[in-house]
Parts: sequence; structure tokens; C-alpha cells
Amino acid sequence: MPTTVQPLTGAASGFQVYDTTLRDGAQQEGINLSVADKLALAPLLDELGVGFIEGGWPGAVPKDTEFFRRAAKELDLRHALLAAFGATRKAGTRAGDDPQVRALLDAETPVVTLVAKSDIRHVERALRTTGAENLAMIRDTVELLVREGRRVMVDAEHFFDGYHADRAYALEALGAALAAGAEVLVLCDTNGGMLPRGVGEVVTDVAGVLGAGVALGMHAHNDSGCAVANTVAAVEAGCRHVQGTVNGYGERTGNADLLAVVANLELKLGMPVLARGLPGTDDEDAPAPVLGAGVRGLAEMTRVAHAISEITNISPFARQPYVGTSAFAHKAGLHASAIRVDPDLYQHMDPRLVGNDMRMLVSDMAGRASVELKGRELGFDLAGQGEVLSRVTQRVKDAEANGYTFEAADASFALLLAEEVEGRRPQYFAVESWRTIVERNGGRGTPATAEATVKLRAGGERVVTVGEGNGPVDALGHALRQALVRVYPLLERFELIDFKVRILDSMHGTDAVTRVLIETSDGETSWSTVGVGPNVIEASWEALTDAYIWGLRHHGVLPG
Repeated sequence: MPTTVQPLTGAASGFQVYDTTLRDGAQQEGINLSVADKLALAPLLDELGVGFIEGGWPGAVPKDTEFFRRAAKELDLRHALLAAFGATRKAGTRAGDDPQVRALLDAETPVVTLVAKSDIRHVERALRTTGAENLAMIRDTVELLVREGRRVMVDAEHFFDGYHADRAYALEALGAALAAGAEVLVLCDTNGGMLPRGVGEVVTDVAGVLGAGVALGMHAHNDSGCAVANTVAAVEAGCRHVQGTVNGYGERTGNADLLAVVANLELKLGMPVLARGLPGTDDEDAPAPVLGAGVRGLAEMTRVAHAISEITNISPFARQPYVGTSAFAHKAGLHASAIRVDPDLYQHMDPRLVGNDMRMLVSDMAGRASVELKGRELGFDLAGQGEVLSRVTQRVKDAEANGYTFEAADASFALLLAEEVEGRRPQYFAVESWRTIVERNGGRGTPATAEATVKLRAGGERVVTVGEGNGPVDALGHALRQALVRVYPLLERFELIDFKVRILDSMHGTDAVTRVLIETSDGETSWSTVGVGPNVIEASWEALTDAYIWGLRHHGVLPG
């Protein structure tokens, strides 16, 4: 389905993309990137198509110094240029004698990004120097780096707060960097408290003072929840360089999510991503990065976002705009009825443009339209089968009233559909009985052992197996697999990769209902199943057996 594109008026014809995931994003609580992690992330960012990758702060962070040393030999970036990040020289020293400035040169990156104070209060209270000396620090450091052949970008730290405290001095700081040869002046909302209208007003004023030929950038933090909106507002007001992090990683509430920024600017405002150079620079004619190769380039967004989540070990945010698993998920029956007629009616764009997909969620809110669309997604054509749709809809509502949830358990819902459409559940095995034993020999602190026994019939034989595991559920999984693997060798590939337990009606204490969600993988794809019972073991058994049954059916294995 088409996306309405409204070109900007009065703004630059395109924008430059600068990623700071490896430095600013790495400051997020819970993220601890090794050098190997950074070397693995950089190619993904390059594949995404950013123009610049900020690798870290050499000289100040030993790990970052090592990253740049190895990156020079091990990285082969096709689109992006590496940037080293650092500060202006210290007060009272020469730029060439400052060891951290020398470390920026030793990193041997084509681009250096300097953080410079633009708020007079920070200059006087944090740096403990004068406004004049801070301006000299900016000029001296930029001039040295430019003489050494580096492209220099200056991050004007706390610019918006500094602008409101002392507009004249904030503009002087920008002027000092510009006169010394800085290529881009980046306005930073370091505390993240700005709102879009205020950003637009400040950027408009700065652009008017410095002139149309000066390249301005925007670096936004998300403390007001407006980092993406503030970045878009800055571009609308004249900025043509945007900074951010993949998935919005960053200190406190994070940085501007670069994926949402780029998608908004390209898809909603019709702005192309510029190559590594800006109009009027030597690199202006360089090949445009992937994201600038038209809307098609955005199709890698979802895949790359999730791959980066794996490396950072931060679970993907389901409700993340554009690339989240829930970004195009529909639950209400009213929505489903409209989507069945035309997906445009409840979606702001075609999810395929960013590599995502529409999902229908089945719950107690579902109507027949939701069930029909979800069935189609799972390979069941229910069109015109009104009686089946009514039965399935009622079963879903009854099951959810008893604690089940099918929103995150597509495989269990697919088995329910198979039972209604085909008249029975797939019969790969018949369970006779199962039991678990947890035993501890010794006092507190002594590890317990778990053992499970499963008795079933499969492949025309009665099978009895015993499995051991870290706990009763793990032991049951081992026993069930051992019982079935001779008949169904494919099960060797199945692995439980996620296990979630929720206690329902917790006010009933130990009599509360337990719900278990299990995610299983065959090494290529994964699927989720749900089980409900009076305790975690019974609920887990139901989810486990559903997982094995659906996995075998999905691979076209016939019951033995």
C-alpha cells in the first residue's frame, strides 16, 4: 500500500545519518559492549547504510582505543566512515600536547567528532575556566585536527540549555568551531528536556544567524519522550545531519531512535539520505548509502534492529515504532473487520517497506474477522466457513477466560484451528502417564536433582523413558524427547529457547492458576505455545507437548 510523501519546504533536500550506537548507545544501563561486540555491530550498521559510525572515545576508554586499532585492520566498511569521539583540549594546554587530542589522531579515523561546551554555566562550573578560554580550546583543537587532514564535526554539548541561559555565548561557541574549520555543527539536547516547537525555534534562529551554507546537526536525548520528534523538528527547521542510536539505546531514557528518525524523514517527508558528504563538500558525489537508495533500502531495518538486539543482549522492544513485533499487530475485532477489506484503514504504512509484517492477534477481543485473518496467516483458509469461525471464536473466548492467551502462542492457536478444521488434533503420540521427582540430599545450598518418567505410545510401540534435568520441567522435556526421538528424529533439532511463567489469580496463593509460555526453535525458526494448569509443571507439560506436535506438523512429518 502506498505511503503519502510530503516533501519538506524550506529545508535541505536531504539529510546525513550519523550513528552513535557504539559510544552513546553503549552508555545505556545494562549494555556492556566488548571490543568483539563492537566489531560485530559495525558491519550491521554499515549494512543498514548509515554514513558515519562513531566508534568510541580513544585515549579515555582503553577498550575504545583497542577497537580503533583492530577496526583499521579488520573492518571493511562499504558505506560508512568511522568517527573517533573526544573532547577539546584541556584548559591551559596546547592542543598538540594534550594526550587525549593526540589519541584522536592516533585512532587514524577520517572523521573526528569533538564535544565542546556551549553552555557558559558548564564552562565556568564544570570546566572551571573562562568563556574566552573555552572558545580558544574549541578553535585550537579543531584547527589542529583539520591541519592533520581530519573531517571535524563539533557536538555543541548542552546547546539548547546554554542557548536559553546565554544565547550570545552559545552562538559564539558555534562560531569558533565554524571559523576553525568544523564541517558540521551539531546542536545537542544533552539533558533531553526540549519539545519540538522549541527545537524548531532555536534551529531556525541559529540557521538565520550563521547563514544558509552552514551545516547544522541534531543530537537528541529522550528524557521528554520527544527525541525522534525533536530530531524531525530540527530537520524541518534546517538541520541536515541527524545523530542517534539504533533502537534508541542510550543513557537514562536513551537517544533518538535512528531507525524511526530515518523512516519518518524518508517515508513521511520524502527526504533522501545524503551520502557521506553534504552539498558543497568534496564528498558530495560519493555513492549514497543503502538507506538513501530509495525506500527499498529501508527494508533491512527490522532485521538489522533485531540482530543488533541479539549482540547487545537487550530484548527487542515489541512496541518500537516501525520495527517492533507489535508495530503492525492488530487485536480488536473492529480493526480486523476493516483490515480484511483494506489494510490501509488501520495501518499508517505498508510494514514491508521497513522489513516488518502485519500480525493478527487472537484474544477474547477477537471477532470472526480476526480469526479468519489469523487463520489465513497460519495457512488455514476459513473464508465462507461461518460455523467453524463461530466455534473457534467461542473457544478462544472460553479459553482466555480460563487463563490461556493466544496472542503470543501462535503454534497453540494453529493446533486449535487444525482440530476444528480437520476434526482432530494431530496424533503423533498418545500419553499414558508422566511424573516428576525433585530430590535434595543435604541441607540448604545443596543442589536438588530432578527426574521425570514419561510413558507413551508412538510408532506402534509403548515407550517408557526417564530424563534428568536442572528442574522438573527440564527433566520432563528430556524424557519426552527421548521417548519420541527414535520415531521422529527431527526432534533432535528442537530446543527450548524461552520459558515464561505467570501466576494468575495470585490472591488464591498456592491454589492460583499458572500460565506458561514456551518458545521452541529448530535452529532456523521458532514458535510459541501456551499451557495452563494448577501448577507450573502441568502447565509446562501442556506447552511442551504442543511445541513438539506443532513443530512436527510444521515440518510436514506424518504421525508414526
